[in-house]
Amino acid sequence: MGLLVDGRWTETGYDTGKSGGRFERETSRFRHWVTADGAPGPTGEGGFKAEPGRYHLYVARACPWAHRTTIFRALKGLDAMIGLSVTHWLMGPQGWTFEAGDGVVPDDVNGVQYIHQLYQLADAAVSGRATVPVLWDKERRTIVSNESADIIRMFNSAFDGVGAHRGDYYPEALRGEIDAFNERIYDTLNNGVYKAGFASTQEAYEEALRPLFATLDWLELHLAEHRYLCGDHLTEADWRLFTTLLRFDIAYHGHFKCNIRRIVDYPALWAYTRALYQAPGIHETVDFGHIKKHYYLSHPWLDPTGIVPLGPDIDFEAPP
Repeated sequence: MGLLVDGRWTETGYDTGKSGGRFERETSRFRHWVTADGAPGPTGEGGFKAEPGRYHLYVARACPWAHRTTIFRALKGLDAMIGLSVTHWLMGPQGWTFEAGDGVVPDDVNGVQYIHQLYQLADAAVSGRATVPVLWDKERRTIVSNESADIIRMFNSAFDGVGAHRGDYYPEALRGEIDAFNERIYDTLNNGVYKAGFASTQEAYEEALRPLFATLDWLELHLAEHRYLCGDHLTEADWRLFTTLLRFDIAYHGHFKCNIRRIVDYPALWAYTRALYQAPGIHETVDFGHIKKHYYLSHPWLDPTGIVPLGPDIDFEAPP
């Protein structure tokens, strides 16, 4: 754990003292966009044209936000166009690192040992958390974006003209519906598990947990009658939801005390989660070992014994 202050790394954890025990997520610092022709996107500056081989993606397999981007890299067939580096599962005093370990893919672009060094390369006076994912521009030697919601939309369409696979997961006709799902799911579920897990007062914990399970109950009713969130259309809203559902029973239920119900207790949600996991190319983006070890060993104030549970025994390969 730690953060950058005016370009200097400091070993500082989450401070919930000023927010009544509530976890508050920091806004992403870099919000430029890769576009088909290099024109400016919705935020940031222009000059980031979609070109094979120009960009590199830094991720942690444990992180649900980074997981979104590796899913879209796979769905759109961008593996050969956009390089990939994978951090170690343990987020310790230096944050995300490339310490040697199973599943680690070192940085062969900048040769950094820590993710925070990328932020320092991009901005020598940067302040804030050094999070993943990071989309790096090798030509301009800077960070394009560290916002997963933006990166998946870049991957969804920007590279279509240079050989990306077909498929639009944010179609114009469904954008209003997708955005509505994203808004509720992000606030109460994607981020809700962290608001519950990192709460430092009973009030803040319960304040996060009630809407979290209200959203899961609502999703169960919806998915009992629909194949995907937007009917028969598989969209970015499904994949944004999926990375939280995948981690729920093996990490959030126990480690973050989100333990009123499990995903396996919801018939429709559990079948939906398995169906997405079994989609072509998706299980290759999952590393359950990284996920479990990260959550149970990176937050010693939540799990001071450092014991990684063997269970639960869940079969994601069972027919949906």
